[in-house]
Amino acid sequence: MGPLNTLVERFIPSALVFAIVLTVVVMIGALVLTDSGPVDVVKSWGDGLAGLLAFMTQMALILLLGYILANTGPVRWALLKLANVPKGRIMPYVFVALITCVAALFTWGLGLVVGAILATEVAAAARRRGEKLHFPLLVAGGYTGMAVWHMGYSGSAPLTAATPDSFLAEHIGETIPLTSTIFAAWNMITVAVALAVICAVFALLAPKKDDAVHEMPEHQMASDDVHYDVETPADKLDASRALTLIPGLLLLLYLVIHFRDGGSITLDIVNWSFLTIILLLVANPFVLIELTKRGASNVGEILLQFPLYAGIMGIMGGTGLIQVLSDSIVAVATPATFGMLAFFSAAIVNFFVPSGGGQAAVQGPVLLTAAEQLGVDPEVAIMALSYGDQLTNLIQPFWALPLLAIAKLRIRDILGYTLVVMIALGVVYTVAMLVIGPNPGG
Repeated sequence: MGPLNTLVERFIPSALVFAIVLTVVVMIGALVLTDSGPVDVVKSWGDGLAGLLAFMTQMALILLLGYILANTGPVRWALLKLANVPKGRIMPYVFVALITCVAALFTWGLGLVVGAILATEVAAAARRRGEKLHFPLLVAGGYTGMAVWHMGYSGSAPLTAATPDSFLAEHIGETIPLTSTIFAAWNMITVAVALAVICAVFALLAPKKDDAVHEMPEHQMASDDVHYDVETPADKLDASRALTLIPGLLLLLYLVIHFRDGGSITLDIVNWSFLTIILLLVANPFVLIELTKRGASNVGEILLQFPLYAGIMGIMGGTGLIQVLSDSIVAVATPATFGMLAFFSAAIVNFFVPSGGGQAAVQGPVLLTAAEQLGVDPEVAIMALSYGDQLTNLIQPFWALPLLAIAKLRIRDILGYTLVVMIALGVVYTVAMLVIGPNPGG
């Protein structure tokens, strides 16, 4: 695992550079594989840059609201209580990984923050008890949620396909309900198997009694609670519980009306549900503003990447490259093997497009076109993309950066452990795509 760690540190650039390099690669691909000239390619790219502005906002909100939710008083209190639950040589590692995965299935942004906080708090609780835990393995467990998140409630590709007028829904010609993707029985079974495998892997990775461990440094046990002073009438308003409770109750009422009237779960509804919980739980506007400032630092780079992904999508559609790529998949796939091959391709593409939303934009139309040509149900393409995107997150450093910043570790400290988890889950997802078949809905 040492050579792989060195390779990652020395040669894997930032996610923004990935997006830029991919843009150049796609431009060259369009010039070589289609009849488009340089002017056509540049025009398609420029016309597409603004194509994902609404989607970009939705993705940024998921990450921001997930961070805020994990740091609201009641949720943070619950995490601190949870940190004292696991004891012994094995259970702390299994516990952190399992709770992180459950949080990530609710929302990937929440999973990232819960993983970081829980890993550090479990390590701190162990130090207070005089127990020694291997901190990098705990943090690796806190990152594992990114290998299951796309099967859950905030999965970008399934939610986008379920959202009316989204680019995936328009490409398919209809919306695909979540009952056919996230909440399909076969996906729920895959989730359960994946969680069981993750727990088993971390139990096996737990250090033996006499193994050397790297404990969390004692200075990282300090609290980072929000502090504020109330001195003026304006401060009293900012410290008023009612001013966050009122909009929270209004949003709750809206959601009740939405679902009562037969409304579906979309990206917007997911975000509004998170915001509702935040407004009902957060202490006051002071705390909400401070948590928003802290969470905003995790969002900036993502916002800069999405126009590039939109430009790539514009090139693929405007030059006909998307059809060329889909035809290449059709040429080697059969209806029975399409899901597996699509999953493998998505796992590879995730190295270059580490955002699930960006990958849905870039690769989703390609896979959906290929699925249609082979007579495969669109939900197979959507979930194959989801499984592939989440798998290689475990060795793609982009999404680990917020967690590593909180834990004060480097990617090389956890990569060896996450690689083992990735291999085990790769087997699970491969088998799942073969078993699901081309028409899981019958």
